[in-house]
Formats: sequence, C-alpha cells, structure tokens
Amino acid sequence: MRIDEIVKFVEGIPADLKEKRGTYSIEFTVAERKAFLTKKKLTYSARFRIDEDRKELRFTELLKEHGSGVSSGGDDPGPGFGFKKETYRTGSGPREGSIEEQSRLFGAHYTYSFDFSRVRTFIEGEARKAGYAFKYQLTSAGL
Repeated sequence: MRIDEIVKFVEGIPADLKEKRGTYSIEFTVAERKAFLTKKKLTYSARFRIDEDRKELRFTELLKEHGSGVSSGGDDPGPGFGFKKETYRTGSGPREGSIEEQSRLFGAHYTYSFDFSRVRTFIEGEARKAGYAFKYQLTSAGL
C-alpha cells in the first residue's frame, strides 16, 4: 500500500506524520487554553500500522489534554508555589462531532472545532481503495 495520499492529507490538516518501526503516528494540537501562569492543550493523536501479509490497516485514535503551570497548596507540605504537569485521555472508541463535545470529557470548554471522523474516514478510504481491510482498535496494543 502506498502512503503518499495519506501524507498529502495530513500535511493539509496541518499535522505531523511520523513513522517508527512500521507504526505511523499523526498528532496535532486542536485547542489551547491559557490562564494566569497555566496552559492546557488538547491534542488529537492517531496511530496506524499497515500489515502487508494480512492486507489490513490497523488504526486507533485518542484525545489527550496536557496541562502545565504554577499551583499552590495541595499535597506538597512546603510553602509557596509549585509546578504541576498533567496528562489526561478520553474514553475509547471512535470520536465524532465537534471539539466542544469531546472537551466535555475533560470538563473544559474549548472554542476550536474539528471533525475527528474526517481523519479516520480518509485513512479508511485509502486502505479500502488499495484493497486492504480497515480494522479500528480501541487501544494501540497490538498495533
């Protein structure tokens, strides 16, 4: 299977497409929130592997929220401020709809809108055009 069309599509999003040991990954920031000394990013991440022997493309996707900034108090017994970084993930399964619907899983409100099914649908279409089966996986285990 040729990956040229997928590369062109990903460049148009714009996103990063990387390949490592036969697994391709697509990642880009879809929304960002900034407040006093804190920042949160919502990132879409998709991974897929092309299995030439089985003639199938295995695909998974997820949303991640990364937060960093200054915090005070909490579990740290020391006085003053500290630095905190967190990462969150959504539930499993295909993601459809706007970024506002997905961001509710995090309890945050983002104003950016992106149709996640567009990425999955395009890659599935390219796999089927090449005569490959498309297999959606809930996790990246076994990719």
